[in-house]
Amino acid sequence: MLIPVGLTLLLGAAAGITRTGVLDRERITVAGDAMQPTYRPGRQLTVERIDEAEIRRGDVVLVRVPGRYGGAPVLQRVIGLGGDHVESRDGTRVAVNGEEIDEPYVLRDKFGLVGPRYDVTVPEGRLFLLGDHRANASDSRYFLGEQSGSVAASDVRGRVRDEPATAL
Repeated sequence: MLIPVGLTLLLGAAAGITRTGVLDRERITVAGDAMQPTYRPGRQLTVERIDEAEIRRGDVVLVRVPGRYGGAPVLQRVIGLGGDHVESRDGTRVAVNGEEIDEPYVLRDKFGLVGPRYDVTVPEGRLFLLGDHRANASDSRYFLGEQSGSVAASDVRGRVRDEPATAL
């Protein structure tokens, strides 16, 4: 199985997430470019632990999905929550529950390539996740045969905080 370089994270200096010393937060360094332009490789981020009930559409989350990405945690954006109908009829624009969503954070492919088309209902307790650099993100669109591409909300390790990691 291919491990998408654009999604993996540098995990601390060696092989683990660097802890901030605060139990509900951790610091990570972005290694890939699947979340560009929002988060570029080398950027340090603070991830706060949250309960499943706190996850919202639009959140950027750190998730570790069993059987995907070689077991490495990845950053992806929450597009759909359990019960949501998520679709892209043209492989570019995304609609949730029949409403096209505004995605100013998406890095569009400069060659005009589009992603796969999809039309799914997210199972309860699960999330539909996409990268911001859609041409370089191996996200829910590529796992549609596995519970509509969704991941368990319990696989979320935390949400990226808006403040820079260096502010700790």
